[in-house]
Amino acid sequence: MTAQELARQADDAGLRLVRFLWCGNDGTVRAKASGRSGLVSRLERGIGVAAGIQAMNGLDQRQPVADMGAVGQYRLRPAFDTFRVLPYAEHTGAVLSDLALPDGEPAPVCQRGFLKRMEARLAEHGLTLRVGFENEFSLAKRAPDGAAGYEPVDRGLGFSTISLAASHAFADALVGALDKQRVPIEQYCAEIGHGQQEVSTGPAPALRAADEQILLRETIRGVAASKELVASLAPKPWIDQPGNGLHVHFSLWEGDRNRFHEAGGLSPVARGFLAGVVEHLPGLCGLTAPSFNSYRRIAPGAWAGAYRCWGPDNREAPVRVPSPFLGAEEETTNLELKACDASCNPYLALGGLIAAGLDGLERELEPPEPVDVDPGALSEHERARRRIEPLPATQAQALAALERDPVLTGALGEVLARSYVAVRRSEWAAYSAKDAAFEQLGHFEKY
Repeated sequence: MTAQELARQADDAGLRLVRFLWCGNDGTVRAKASGRSGLVSRLERGIGVAAGIQAMNGLDQRQPVADMGAVGQYRLRPAFDTFRVLPYAEHTGAVLSDLALPDGEPAPVCQRGFLKRMEARLAEHGLTLRVGFENEFSLAKRAPDGAAGYEPVDRGLGFSTISLAASHAFADALVGALDKQRVPIEQYCAEIGHGQQEVSTGPAPALRAADEQILLRETIRGVAASKELVASLAPKPWIDQPGNGLHVHFSLWEGDRNRFHEAGGLSPVARGFLAGVVEHLPGLCGLTAPSFNSYRRIAPGAWAGAYRCWGPDNREAPVRVPSPFLGAEEETTNLELKACDASCNPYLALGGLIAAGLDGLERELEPPEPVDVDPGALSEHERARRRIEPLPATQAQALAALERDPVLTGALGEVLARSYVAVRRSEWAAYSAKDAAFEQLGHFEKY
């Protein structure tokens, strides 16, 4: 598609604004919008954005990162094939954007560009990562009578039809809006937590899956607002309720062949990639579960994976091997990363996943023995014997593990790694100094 063709589509849809979307180091989806006047030029040349925005944390506090201050400029360069008309925002469309330097070269801090680099590394092996996401989120009403905070739309039981009925109008509007944006939905349910929902997207190549994750986050919030509700994808919006995960189902494909599949079990390719992911899990958590709030969810007994291990159909393992479906074994063989939530930047999370898995493939690593019990139920002695280590228990620990991981930081590159850690570490300092009420309000309407 050319800029002129995209502009004609915008005209045909009666658009007045086109949002140029990007997701920064803090995981926040941000945008600058172009009016119809000058749209073609902005599509071709990009929209300027201050370099300092990339040093902004989730509380809009800019961090002292070199070359990301008051001086300097990036360009938001749109990917035309991501253009969508937004059903929940009247007369508005959106495109996903890369960050470029003024001379047109990719910006070293570009998170979407990082995932593209990792996809290119996979392609050198003839492989493509396919990803499907399970998004859990909490649907709420604002507290009555001007009080601060939020109340869940229902307090029904998990998967109950009563809970599903309470959110039916929202769910119907959400699925309809996603269908209009060509974001395929596979399943929807009312989850166990109060007001908790889950929507699953179908498998797609990694970059497209990350793009659609941004569109899905925006759509969940936009549709909720249209229903006078608030939706939060924060890992733990209510401390006394189950947390919201972003489960990542992934597999490697060579053309039409699933290279994870082998009759009777996981293939050598799957085992090598799995071994790399398990090897790098502590640092990977710094990218996949990167917020202060993430570690309210990643705890023993929360089905989020608090120990470094893997296992078949083990929901207490951070990496699960789901049972494939009878008669569709090759199509449905995949691994699931549970130690992930929607406070992540999906481009960084999937790029990190590829970097970790590739390290396992290239070094021909073998995964540790699978764990077929809840690792939290084992004694400390037994966990030590089986080398089942705790994953980071705080945001600070996860960021420290990321900094110690040369494979992940090397893949990110010096500029992106340095700015990312600075932004996320500042959030740790800010939230650590405040109470749980500040944390809830800070996270509830951010993700």
